[in-house]
Amino acid sequence: MTQALMIIDVQNDYFPNGKYPLNNTEQTLQCTLKLQNYFRQKQLPIIYIQHINQDDNAVFFVKNSYGCQLHPKLLPIQEHNELVIEKAYPNSFYQTQLQQKLKQAEITQLVICGMMSHMCVDSTTRCAYELNYQPILIHDACTTRDLEFNGNIISSSDVHNSFMSALMRFATVMNIESFIETN
Repeated sequence: MTQALMIIDVQNDYFPNGKYPLNNTEQTLQCTLKLQNYFRQKQLPIIYIQHINQDDNAVFFVKNSYGCQLHPKLLPIQEHNELVIEKAYPNSFYQTQLQQKLKQAEITQLVICGMMSHMCVDSTTRCAYELNYQPILIHDACTTRDLEFNGNIISSSDVHNSFMSALMRFATVMNIESFIETN
């Protein structure tokens, strides 16, 4: 089995002072950096997913903007079998070269982390399951934001936990320490 790490949408607009800040981004970034380091030490592939809004009226991830760029602490190293896949939709597989690149690299399992738990992480994890990539989702390397429904504010923690519990049907959901200990 060949694993690859997929880091979804860890981009500047999601951090403080960005155009669409999420909660707990610094803590999530630290866990993501741990994963990145682990995969680099094992010399396993890392795939960075970068969302770029194609809509001229986009609020965040505007094409060619600072906010659209990957967080500077996560910059890929091409010589280390790391690549960036750009996407325009929540599902990282939809209308991208992701599946083609995974097949070329003979990847059979995806370890997934990123931003936002309830949107891009959710849709990509479900698709990875449907495509038989045996996803492992690292819940403490994912985050989201507060949402509103029916006049009620749902805390980011509740949103995140709800999506992680639902994704247990489609992925092995674990924290970073457990992942490192068992691999």
